[in-house]
Amino acid sequence: MTSLDELKMMIRRNKLLGMWAAEKLGITGAEADAYSEALAVGTIDAEQNDVFNKIRKDFDLAGVVQTDEQILSIMNELLLQAANQMQVTGGGVADAAAILLARNLTSR
Repeated sequence: MTSLDELKMMIRRNKLLGMWAAEKLGITGAEADAYSEALAVGTIDAEQNDVFNKIRKDFDLAGVVQTDEQILSIMNELLLQAANQMQVTGGGVADAAAILLARNLTSR
C-alpha cells in the first residue's frame, strides 16, 4: 500500500467483497459479517492479504461456480464502489482507485 487512503479503500473493498462472497457461499448474518471482517483485516496482514486466492479456495471447496475473471471483475467493481463511498478530497482516493484499477488490468 502506498498511502493511508489506498489502505482504507482496500479494506473497504475487501469488506464489500467479503459480503458478496459470503452471499455466494450461502453464509448469512453474523457469520457473513465475520467472513467479511476477516477479509478486511487480512488487508493489513501481508501474509493474509491475498483475498482473491482465499475466495477462489473457498468457492472451490463449496462448489460455487465463479470464473477467475468473474471474481476479478467483481473485485474491480467493488474497488470503484469503495472509492466512491469514501470522502474524496483533492482527488486522492479517486486517483488511487484509478492507479489500482490500471495495475489490476495490466497485470492480467
